[in-house]
Amino acid sequence: MALSPHNSTAPVSPQQFGASLQPDGGTLFRLWAPAARRVDLNLHLTSDNRHQIVAMSRLAGGWFSLHHQTAAAGDLYHFIIDQELHVPDPASRYQADDIHGPSVICDPDEFCWHDEAWQGRPWPEAVIYEAHVGTFSAAGTFTGLGKRLDHLVELGVTALELMPICQFPGRFNWGYDGALLFAPANQYGTPSELKELIDAAHGRGLMVFLDVVYNHFGPEGNYLYAYARDAFFTEKFKTPWGAAINFAGHHSGTVRDFYIANVLYWLEEFHVDGLRLDAVHAIFDQSHPDILEEIAATVRQGPGTGRHIHLILENEDNISRYLSRENEGRPRFFTAQWNDDFHHACHTLLTGENEGYYVDYSDHSIHHLGRCLTEGFAYQGEKSIYRDGERRGQASAHLPPLAFINFLQNHDQIGNRALGERLISLCEPADLKLVIALTLLAPSPPLLFMGEEFAARTPFYFFCNFSEPLASQVTEGRRREFDKFSQFSSPQNRSNIPDPNAAATFSESKLAWQQAWNEENHAFLSFYKKLLELRRRHIVPRLGTIVHGQATFTVLAEQTLQAWWPLADQARLTLIFNFAGQAAATAPYASHTVIYRESGEAAATWLPTEIPAKSIIWLVEKNGGAGT
Repeated sequence: MALSPHNSTAPVSPQQFGASLQPDGGTLFRLWAPAARRVDLNLHLTSDNRHQIVAMSRLAGGWFSLHHQTAAAGDLYHFIIDQELHVPDPASRYQADDIHGPSVICDPDEFCWHDEAWQGRPWPEAVIYEAHVGTFSAAGTFTGLGKRLDHLVELGVTALELMPICQFPGRFNWGYDGALLFAPANQYGTPSELKELIDAAHGRGLMVFLDVVYNHFGPEGNYLYAYARDAFFTEKFKTPWGAAINFAGHHSGTVRDFYIANVLYWLEEFHVDGLRLDAVHAIFDQSHPDILEEIAATVRQGPGTGRHIHLILENEDNISRYLSRENEGRPRFFTAQWNDDFHHACHTLLTGENEGYYVDYSDHSIHHLGRCLTEGFAYQGEKSIYRDGERRGQASAHLPPLAFINFLQNHDQIGNRALGERLISLCEPADLKLVIALTLLAPSPPLLFMGEEFAARTPFYFFCNFSEPLASQVTEGRRREFDKFSQFSSPQNRSNIPDPNAAATFSESKLAWQQAWNEENHAFLSFYKKLLELRRRHIVPRLGTIVHGQATFTVLAEQTLQAWWPLADQARLTLIFNFAGQAAATAPYASHTVIYRESGEAAATWLPTEIPAKSIIWLVEKNGGAGT
């Protein structure tokens, strides 16, 4: 295996990229532009409203540099490539206007933090709440989100996860089309307002995680193609978004430094408690260590030595080695992975849908669900029908439940539906409550998507705000995506799919908080609070005592399962879940502590060898229980 192209012995620092204020005055500007013949700095000194264009010095390795003696925080600048193309700083800390406009020199020490004593929270306590800043509140800003932090604390959430917040084109976007990875989106507020949100969250005991995109840049606003195309990207691998990021070829050492610097930037300057790396299956790196391993090592040996920092993956390939543990149970690389398999099994059970990737789960959803609960992945090397017989995944039963994040909804699973429907609109509320109780009390950390806690019925559409002709191409491409689905096989039905670029598509995706006080919605909110309090009291204290690799399950009937997690004190956590419309026989169980039980039957009879129809029970059995 090839060695890592990262051959520098000096530690990576966020200050290697972009504009940084200097201790002796002025600002140092640095740009990596290996394809450029010349780079000039176009500087706007705001103190006296003067403009200057100054040539930058060319250094070795494709770098250009300039120490300007009077440039200060708040001044604006562009780089001019070969005296023609004006571009923002790819490491811009903030944009004065849109993604194409001038970058702003920022002072990283301007904000006064109040979280000096904050050390984060241990991973077993994690209950994650995913939110999109632009649609979470009416204001659609960091400040607007901050006004709801008390709601999250009262709910029982311990971690707020923000969908990507780096600068994107237009007025609204999911965030995965960002192109300036160091710049908090000015549509949401200033860097100081983001820090204020994080500081306030820490003051309430909330961790803050940030979703970052290291597999591609958005299709608008990325100027690296103009002056670093063959260095920053590689045609050797293709992604759904075009050429892959160059993590292993010539020049890749600087590319890797860029991303490692971005990781450290969010963790150190913004005090973020963790990162969720989007779609790492679209990152191609055959070196050793690969970029994911190098990022993990940098964090573990750096900011992670002084506080709890958690690294999370999204990885369709189900590669379990990234989740491996050291002898004492600490993550070797990444803390956990979003478990899409769990979601897909639950979704097919609740809705009966069997198109797209749900085809892999529809026939044996209860078996897939049992495997996810006790072994992590449902697909651990089995052939996938959806992937034309390709084998998917690696063995994961040896990993602890803490390595997998379970969820019933997230931005992808709602927003990538043609009409953005939430589960409350796709299944019976009583059925949904059964599966919610399954999810929130299972050993794996749960993730909620904003609004699900009060059964919000507002859709979460896919939205973006590109310039033409890209906007029209995205609209047509979005509708073409669904032509293989029976519901949208006709052009007329496809035309009903919301236009991602329409302002109404964005505004209709905003949470309607007033719904939370309707009778049905408030009942759901109370239900979530109750379950998360039970999780805090009964599940979290036992997570460290689960014996790794020994959890088991059995399918009792077509929609019924029983699962066991052995504990270090010879007891075991037990689940019996019956989604069927009739009672089912169970293996004998002896209750020591009933954590939670619920039945759809008003006068259900609970027997030690039977579970009523539409029922769930979580309990702890002493000494291994009465049977296996």
